[in-house]
Amino acid sequence: MSPYLLLGFLLAGVMHTFVPARFYQKFLSRKSFSSVLYAALFGIPLPLCSCGVIPTAMSLRKEGASKGAVTSFLIATPQTGVDSIIATFSLMGLPFAIVRPIAALLIAVFGGAMVDIVDMDEDEDKPMRCCCHDKEEVHACSCHSHQHSSNSSVSILDGFWTKCIGTLKYSFVDMIEDIGKWLIVGLLIAGTITTLIPTEYFAIFKDNTFASMLLVLCITIPMYLCATGSIPIALALLMKGLTPGAALVLLIAGPACNFASLVVLRSFLGTRSMFFYIISIVVGTIAFGCLVDWMQFSGMVDFLHHLRVAETCCEHGPSLFQWICTAVLAILVVNALVLPKIGLRKNKSCCHHH
Repeated sequence: MSPYLLLGFLLAGVMHTFVPARFYQKFLSRKSFSSVLYAALFGIPLPLCSCGVIPTAMSLRKEGASKGAVTSFLIATPQTGVDSIIATFSLMGLPFAIVRPIAALLIAVFGGAMVDIVDMDEDEDKPMRCCCHDKEEVHACSCHSHQHSSNSSVSILDGFWTKCIGTLKYSFVDMIEDIGKWLIVGLLIAGTITTLIPTEYFAIFKDNTFASMLLVLCITIPMYLCATGSIPIALALLMKGLTPGAALVLLIAGPACNFASLVVLRSFLGTRSMFFYIISIVVGTIAFGCLVDWMQFSGMVDFLHHLRVAETCCEHGPSLFQWICTAVLAILVVNALVLPKIGLRKNKSCCHHH
């Protein structure tokens, strides 16, 4: 997983640094289906976790985005990102990597459209204040400020070099600060499921679409799972015999729905919006889970092919390149999570305290 994670973090940093925040804001202000669609399309590749998407959505709301657009953004963004899509491909194969963002898009559009249809009091709620004071910084999970120079005499080359430094810092420091802990938690949970829980425990759910999905929904909705950290857990459940549809439910519902985000969502969008947010995720995940299982059982798409190939490759062990990437990733995790704890480096992310 480590080579794909490093590549995904790098691409996420490029998006964060080189795509201005106003690019997103100007498309989301009107209460229309197009703003809901744009919000989902913009949210899918953004590397924001369930924690970071909240202040981002609040800032979009403060800038005039409709409730439907904000809801669509809140549903689509934590489910997937450029980093988690690449990681999904690495562990679960191309079919899952394709279906996951498509499901995020359609479920987000469905939820946002429902909120706009039923909501007639667009200005009844004042959005909460984001932890950032810089309005330009609305799509940063960690709310770190860009290092743009206001001096007109600074050359284009210097500005580009500054952006490159900012890209590396966001990719391999800020992002790992945001999701590193949850990625480790996901890996530990997956390892526990794989090694300690016998396969017979899940035998009752084998090839049972609805039972598998209901089990996963009951487990994931209260939990906090980031889009990347949910991948090894979904893979472990697949290895224990749960259906591909149930694995997709975990990939969608885990990052998009948890008690912490629901409480904040209710406070700045209202109870009605929160209700339709939950309904759209539950209905959408079950619908796509059933579709994936139907495609698997009918022989249309083999979602388990990559799993069988990976089990064969594991017999030969990881390559030298994978070991190097794993070592680099471990060093980055220590730098982001351990050094600030022991006082050797300051953690400047305000979102870690909210």
